[in-house]
Amino acid sequence: MNVDENTPLIQSEAKSDDPRTQPLTEELTGCGATIACDPRHPLHRYLVLILMCFLSFGSYFVYDNPAALEKQIETDMKVNAANYELLYSLYSWPNVVLCFFGGYLIDTFLGLRFGTIVFALFVLVGQIIFAIGAQVNKYWLMCVGRFVFGIGGESLAVGQNTYAVSWFKGKELNMVFGLQLSFSRVGSTVNINIMGPIYRWLNNYLSGYQCLGATLWFGCAFCVLSLICALLLAYYDKRANRLLGKDVEKTGEKISLWDVKDFSLSIWLMFIICVAYYITIFPFISLGLVFFEERFGLDPAAASAVNSIVYLLSAIMSPIFGLVVDKVGRNLFWVIFAVIATLGSHMLMAFTFLNPYIPMVIMGLAYSLLACALWPMVAYVIPQHQLGTAYGIMQAIQNLGLAVVSIIAGDIVDSKGYLFLEVFFGACLSIALIASVALYLVDAARGGSLNYSAKKRLMIAEAEKLKSSTGINNPQINTMEGNFKANDDSDVRNRFVSRGLSEVPDHLGSSQ
Repeated sequence: MNVDENTPLIQSEAKSDDPRTQPLTEELTGCGATIACDPRHPLHRYLVLILMCFLSFGSYFVYDNPAALEKQIETDMKVNAANYELLYSLYSWPNVVLCFFGGYLIDTFLGLRFGTIVFALFVLVGQIIFAIGAQVNKYWLMCVGRFVFGIGGESLAVGQNTYAVSWFKGKELNMVFGLQLSFSRVGSTVNINIMGPIYRWLNNYLSGYQCLGATLWFGCAFCVLSLICALLLAYYDKRANRLLGKDVEKTGEKISLWDVKDFSLSIWLMFIICVAYYITIFPFISLGLVFFEERFGLDPAAASAVNSIVYLLSAIMSPIFGLVVDKVGRNLFWVIFAVIATLGSHMLMAFTFLNPYIPMVIMGLAYSLLACALWPMVAYVIPQHQLGTAYGIMQAIQNLGLAVVSIIAGDIVDSKGYLFLEVFFGACLSIALIASVALYLVDAARGGSLNYSAKKRLMIAEAEKLKSSTGINNPQINTMEGNFKANDDSDVRNRFVSRGLSEVPDHLGSSQ
């Protein structure tokens, strides 16, 4: 059987060369012969999907450990807000580079299975060092742990997505990406809401930095769970490939920095929107717990609940908004609307004492909507062979912005207070809004392809298929093709709505 390396391991529609319709290379016996262990059966792959979801759960859980324990870290480790924010900055710095090469390392040197295990180990070891640093009252060691964690956290998502590509396809794949995203955000939400109570419980037996260190070991337990999932995935993937006679899936990532010279003004405006927007979300959440306690007088439990709303709504609403954007189109309008809504939510918290649940719900909905609308637009203006480079640069700029702004945000809190912090975030969102309006004007001057309706996109996609099947050279079709690149929103969107953290495999960028 001749199977291309980019062909999904198990497809949702049976074909003559579908692995499910082919005889196995060896006979299954005993428990291995049941439908739960047969790699050709849907039940088996959905059991594997559970492992895929838990693969990144630990990483997302411990990413915001500092946000859940902000006051405790600053008090027990005797650091100010700027030094506290260094924990987030150090996570982002390695990913300014690794966002280009995570997939390349998996494809070329480590392999999917071993590479995923290695990155899961980085996550676990980083969290262990982080916990030990707190346990022995060495803040510099905690910083080392966050840096090590950053090396593995982003690249682990690449392995997770590549496993998904190997086991699922088509609209089923979109569901898988959306489910993985939602499950990861559940990890973030659970962390923000339980780490504080765990600390307060342990405070009955321990005190100070020892209590903090003991609390952080709970995060290590979830990282161990993710490592176990990586090991089990490697086993089941190797077994399935052996039984079905298929090669190991690759990320398909192709990076060439020389492609930058061909990037249009539109793509650079998208980069500006991306970094100017996201630096007002994650640094704010990292400082949100104390902000809600001091400004709105909330108790720690209520402050944690409010601070987790963005992640909770992202888990619930991202798939829903994704369907809305797919059905309606008009991506650019949604982006502008989301930026304005987020700006409004920050200003409400800065200049009013309105119940903080209201602006945080607005922020959570806007954050979910922007991710669903912004990330797919890159594929509309970038040729297929340059998608890896474009998304790599977009993620690099985003991580660079988060690394720098995290420190700036902490310094503003130390020197000026939370009002000035909100004004700073408002200025950043104003930049994002200006870039969004500029993108609309530039796009309108070039035909308005980024703001096409879903109906028009479908019409153009059908016209392209007609041209491809008949060979008819219709000038009207050529004009439409020049204004719009008919890629499928869903695969691109679902891979980037979380933190914009993982590369797009070459074969996922287009539906053509």
